[in-house]
Formats: sequence, C-alpha cells, structure tokens
Amino acid sequence: MKMQNDKPKFKEEFKGRVHKFALDIIIFVEQLPRGQISSVISDQLLRSAASFGANVVEAQGAGSKKDYTNFFTYALKSANEIKLCSGLLWDSRKAETEVTELANILATSIPTLKGKK
Repeated sequence: MKMQNDKPKFKEEFKGRVHKFALDIIIFVEQLPRGQISSVISDQLLRSAASFGANVVEAQGAGSKKDYTNFFTYALKSANEIKLCSGLLWDSRKAETEVTELANILATSIPTLKGKK
C-alpha cells in the first residue's frame, strides 16, 4: 500500500494501518483452533500486536524527539515478535507481509529521528 508523502497525512495513514493490522491479528487469533501450543503463541501474538499499536500511538504524543524515537524502537521490537509468532501460526503471507512493511517504515524512521540519515 502506497502512503502519502505529506507528513501529517502519512502519520495518520500509518496509525490507521497499525490499528487495522491489530484488528486483523485479533480476528486471526479468534479463528485459531484451541490447543495448548496455539494458545501460548497466540497470547504472545496478541500482546505483541497490542504493544506495537500502543507504542506507535504513544510516539505521536511524545514530548521529545528522543521519546518519539524510543517509542518507535519499542514498536519495531514488537513488530519483530509479531513476525516470529505469526510465522509460527500463519500459513498465509498476508500478516507477515504487512508487519514487515510496517516494521520497515519504523526501521527507516528511527535512524532519521536519531539524526543518522
């Protein structure tokens, strides 16, 4: 999905995508068969998705560039957890592709925020 280059619009589109992705994870987990292994992994997947979204939203309310960068860094770590858990649970590439793209946006933003780009 191509996102607008306008900064405020980009931020809103990104936040919307993160929100929709978290909802997709919830729907996916609700459809999983119940078993000990899938329950443990899906619980972690839900926690990671919630943390991912929460950190993106918190970044937008950060009081400083350093805090903003830190929230994006935490979100990226959660995105990496989502990749692992969804890879273990999901045969479909849809979630993995979307979280990879969202994680790439964060990974590109962090060095820029730190002034390294």
